[in-house]
Amino acid sequence: MRVLYLLNVSNSSQLSADSGYTFADMLAPALRDAGAEVTVASPVPVGDTRVHFAPTTPPSTKYRARFDPGMDALVTLFRDRRPEVVVANQIEAAPAIRAALLEAGVDALIVGYCHYLPFSFTDTGVLELDPAMNDRGLGRSVLLAFVAGLGACDRVLVHSSTAASWTTAAAARTGVELGDKLYVVPAPRDVRLVRDPADITPPAGRATGIYNHRLYRHYGTARFTQLARRLVADAPVRLTVMDLFGTRSPERIRLDPSPERHLEELATTDGVTIASDRGDRIRYRNLLAGAHFGIAPFRPGCPWSMSVIDCQAMGLPVIGPRTGWLAEHIDHELLFDTDEQAVQIAERLATDAEFYLVHAKRAYASTADLTPAVVAARYLEAIK
Repeated sequence: MRVLYLLNVSNSSQLSADSGYTFADMLAPALRDAGAEVTVASPVPVGDTRVHFAPTTPPSTKYRARFDPGMDALVTLFRDRRPEVVVANQIEAAPAIRAALLEAGVDALIVGYCHYLPFSFTDTGVLELDPAMNDRGLGRSVLLAFVAGLGACDRVLVHSSTAASWTTAAAARTGVELGDKLYVVPAPRDVRLVRDPADITPPAGRATGIYNHRLYRHYGTARFTQLARRLVADAPVRLTVMDLFGTRSPERIRLDPSPERHLEELATTDGVTIASDRGDRIRYRNLLAGAHFGIAPFRPGCPWSMSVIDCQAMGLPVIGPRTGWLAEHIDHELLFDTDEQAVQIAERLATDAEFYLVHAKRAYASTADLTPAVVAARYLEAIK
């Protein structure tokens, strides 16, 4: 099977902060191991040289990635590579991919991978647009482009049951029936970030929590900052906050300056330390290993979080708000609705060794089926 994986890398200068690239870097070699011939079309190659590389020009903005897929380049690429399966990492590009395949005279299956959902649903079933895709009111257009992409796909892959439910509901509201072409295929865990819980020592009355998510406003960073102040003031806890971006370009800052503002505010909070892995995966592992528990983001539209999986695969319990996929995946004893509940959970993790070790083992176990080989097998089963 010849698989052409179209990968939009949004942070080519900070690959460690690009979960889509990390996913492809883990998955593509595993697909190769399973017998597929894989080409990744991307601005940067994945690490395994057995995976073919077709260089592409990265879109200058997140909106160009959705509305300007580059038809001429796609036609040329399809004629050159003659794929049997095309993976659309950017769902909105699927109609253009379908048209480009037609023009190139190539008959290939189109697989849409929903790495990101530009919407979410409240507990009462209200559809909410993702504010990150709603600059100048573009959110509705992004949603419609996303659903049009779903309609153009032969297979649609999502990370979780929550993502499957939301995607199905959004499609149905615009007359697109996904039927039996929807599959749940979680992302693989990073093989470099796995630690046996037997090697973990519980905290001795004081714990370090780590927050390893992007500091965008739409990730609920203001809500996290509020909780961070409560945790360091009312629990035997200190926090490490990851600066995943470093120095961003003026163009990105102009589009959304919230990470810089939140980082500055967190840096001046007593009990909070700002840390950077500087793009080094070993340094990132060491930062995780130096913590005792993780904190999930407060992002309503979170259909999956590779940063949560990173912590859990390292045997770190993750506490999180009772919402979306987080409520589906995180152990119910570690979910909270209020800051007071979060403080109580963090305090128990810091002071109750038995409770801590039980949840360290559960965290690790929750990622056991996310090895690249297992995920690649599920992926190939979905797209055959």
